[in-house]
Amino acid sequence: MAVTKKFLKTKPEVQVTFEVKVDTTESTSQVYVVGEFADWEPVELKKLKNGAFKTTINLPTNQKDSYQYRYRFVLADGSEKFDNEVQADGYCSNPFGGENSIISVTQQ
Repeated sequence: MAVTKKFLKTKPEVQVTFEVKVDTTESTSQVYVVGEFADWEPVELKKLKNGAFKTTINLPTNQKDSYQYRYRFVLADGSEKFDNEVQADGYCSNPFGGENSIISVTQQ
């Protein structure tokens, strides 16, 4: 899994690309990212020819006091498995006894 950020110069936004690599999706037919930035509604990642899944979302950098968003990946292969980004900017507890990944939308 990987998350890359590209800060836009013309708007107060960051272009975030979420990608789940082949090795973690061998039996996965669909991958979604759910997070605060989409009111926890699933955003489907598109399957690429190499078997990876990928999507890009623009996130505002000026609309949240904390400048960070909580999110998780959902891997679907008949059942759903929630997974976190191993290289996330941070982690926080969720009300289901697990953790959510955190993405920061400030330049460092």
